[in-house]
Amino acid sequence: MNKLFSFLAFVAIALLAACSPKTTASVAGTSTSTAPAAAPSFGPGVNDTSLLWRISGPGVASESYLFGTIHIIPEADYFLPNGLVASLNDADEVIFEIDPRDMSDPGMLMSLMTRINMRGDTSLEDLLTAEEYATVEGYFSKMGLPFFLLKRMKPLFLSAMVGQDMDLLQGGGDLSAGGSKSYEFELTALAEKTGKEIGGLETMEFQLSLFDSIPYGAQAKMLHKTVLADAGGENAGAENEMEKVVALYKRKAIAEMAAGFSDEETGVARFEELLLTKRNENWVPQIMTKIKATDAATKLFAVGAGHLGGEKGVIALLRKEGLTVEPVY
Repeated sequence: MNKLFSFLAFVAIALLAACSPKTTASVAGTSTSTAPAAAPSFGPGVNDTSLLWRISGPGVASESYLFGTIHIIPEADYFLPNGLVASLNDADEVIFEIDPRDMSDPGMLMSLMTRINMRGDTSLEDLLTAEEYATVEGYFSKMGLPFFLLKRMKPLFLSAMVGQDMDLLQGGGDLSAGGSKSYEFELTALAEKTGKEIGGLETMEFQLSLFDSIPYGAQAKMLHKTVLADAGGENAGAENEMEKVVALYKRKAIAEMAAGFSDEETGVARFEELLLTKRNENWVPQIMTKIKATDAATKLFAVGAGHLGGEKGVIALLRKEGLTVEPVY
């Protein structure tokens, strides 16, 4: 059971990490309509297809690196981008959104188990119409999951499970057994083998608190839209939502990932400030402190790829601070 809750924590964090836009959006900057002169762009362009970025500039003691992860990916699609292993070898510390080792910590898992359900006796039936509820229930039941055990779960947790490998869930959360990999877990294993320090920019407790910051009703509507989008793709023989995310990631299309998060059709865009922008703004001072320390060695920062692109992404924010952030090909 602990492994299952560990996996639920992981897919929930994957949702918060914004690397999994639930619909494909138009790429920012491709419109041909006439627009007023815009301020200079600091974000990566659509041709900047790299997941690994080098950070340098005034006051930076040693070049460091920023890597965009996808938290769960089919094993057959897993790859290590050029330069990633070398950057990890050069680094004395690898810093993730949260320390991945927390997801196997019994105390952390107990915290998750006490916060996974909605407050009071609220159920998904209270938040959706009968037709909407039947759609969501049918989707999860088709996967072989006992929905009566899930309907009191916070809807964002359920949203994070949409499109995931249910064999993996039912296998107790063992990623390798389900034919999936996690960049966080893989990089952690490599870092531990070579004696690197490992850290996090946030705590799991903070990330879990974000689930209480969005009204349950809004979460439920987002869940319904996500289920419809994923089920529609499967029924039509098209890519499902997880496959769309993986395709974007394999193309290293970080500009499109950021645009996808802002797409109003996803239902998440209204909460972009909470889930994405504020977190990016909180991370940048921490990154700068680590790389500008007088005794700083090379650092490798690994965060969800959806955090990298856009004018409010980590790359743009670091550039606005006067740093050079360039792709590694």
